[in-house]
Amino acid sequence: MALCSLSAPPLQAQSAGIPVKNLAWADRLTWGVEGSAASRGGTAPDAGRWLDVQLRAGPGALPPDAQRQVDAMRIVREPMAQLVVEEDSAIRAANALTDPDQRKAARDAYQKDMNALADEARARSILRALYGPDQLREQMTWFWFNHFNVHAPKRDVRAMVGDYEDTIHARALGKFRDLLEATLRHPAMLRYLDNDQNAAGHINENYAREIMELHTMGVGSGYSQQDVQELARILTGVGVDLKPDPPRLKPQWQPLYVRAGLFEFNPARHDFGDKHFLGHDIKGRGFAEVEEALDLIASSPATAHHVSLQIATYFMGDTPPADVVARMEQAFRHSDGDIARVLRAMIGAPAFRASLGTVFKDPAHYAISAVRYAYGDRVILNTQPIVGWLNRMGEGLYNHETPDGYDMRSDAWSGPGQMATRFDIARQIGGGSAGLFRPPGASADQPAFPQLQNALYFGGLGTTLGQPTRDALARATSPQEWNALYLSSPEFMHR
Repeated sequence: MALCSLSAPPLQAQSAGIPVKNLAWADRLTWGVEGSAASRGGTAPDAGRWLDVQLRAGPGALPPDAQRQVDAMRIVREPMAQLVVEEDSAIRAANALTDPDQRKAARDAYQKDMNALADEARARSILRALYGPDQLREQMTWFWFNHFNVHAPKRDVRAMVGDYEDTIHARALGKFRDLLEATLRHPAMLRYLDNDQNAAGHINENYAREIMELHTMGVGSGYSQQDVQELARILTGVGVDLKPDPPRLKPQWQPLYVRAGLFEFNPARHDFGDKHFLGHDIKGRGFAEVEEALDLIASSPATAHHVSLQIATYFMGDTPPADVVARMEQAFRHSDGDIARVLRAMIGAPAFRASLGTVFKDPAHYAISAVRYAYGDRVILNTQPIVGWLNRMGEGLYNHETPDGYDMRSDAWSGPGQMATRFDIARQIGGGSAGLFRPPGASADQPAFPQLQNALYFGGLGTTLGQPTRDALARATSPQEWNALYLSSPEFMHR
């Protein structure tokens, strides 16, 4: 079955029914061609009116069958602050138990609850990617989460990660400066990079370093170790507080105290000395220092370059053309970091159009696009198989331990072991419902079989296949084998 190679086939010029160009746009700008589009008279998106709608629209509504699954989730029914406080109380109570068996049972129940919260966030993320009408927002939500990565198993981040992704989702196409501050204010980020432990006299540089190195300006962009140290001082007192009441503060500090949900700026923990950051003197005056530092970082040409390069790599592959990145940088600077404008600049470049169909899919794009094509708008009932596939392929949701996020280069995902796993997943999806239509608590799947030889295939996708893939498909002895071969083809492995 090993049809896949890293050489993407060229898209052919014509197709019967749906323009190949539109199919190529869909594979690049959405989570994959949606299999039922042709059967109900729809077409895949192109870069015109569809793009205008995608860049202007807010988060879209899911289909009712998907929305019902989301609405039943605890992360939707309870505010994040309430979840975190409840689970914190539970583990405190468990640790206070003196009977060893009772303590173990209570700790196990806590871990089960925390894992369930992270699993709900994963399920919602997958349902949005599969069925959200705002597909470009869903693409960018994944990108930004990876860019501002947090590791769910650390501390109590599992209870926060769903809200953290929601925070990114709402701002995925807005201003970069707003997104940067939103991640800075989120307790998941502050817990993950230990800034809640950063205080005057006890400086912790973890978060300051990652802001400069990964989130904004990038390595080798001109900032110094002293800039990292000064930013760490600026960030002292920025942390998390689960207690309902504010701390007791000196009268002169009380007006400087900031609280929003679990986020806290505590002036009693802040270094009020003056700082020299990125060539600017910043007077010690509280959280306003953070705002000033973020303004300097977000407006830096290095940030425009680093962020543009990262976005271009995500969409265009390992070495995006320098002229495209420069075009994006210019849009970033002229629009004050408007992400939608940066995307439009990239998508409008001739080199972007020329790259369609050539980018090797990372595991998330592979798994989600396979299910989107196999079942179209028929809503799955169980996301756990997809969660398991992503884990097997090494790109599990919220599972990357270090702040750099998952590698976007093709060679990170194209080794022999990775491809063998993909072929096995192709067999699972191609052979039946693979557990996707097994309701929670049920022992068997509801009837479902993937329809890959559909109107979309005969109306357009089939014409994009190279002769080796056509020959292999012609030798298939069953629909299941045909499906597995198609999902293993080099054409399907690229977007």
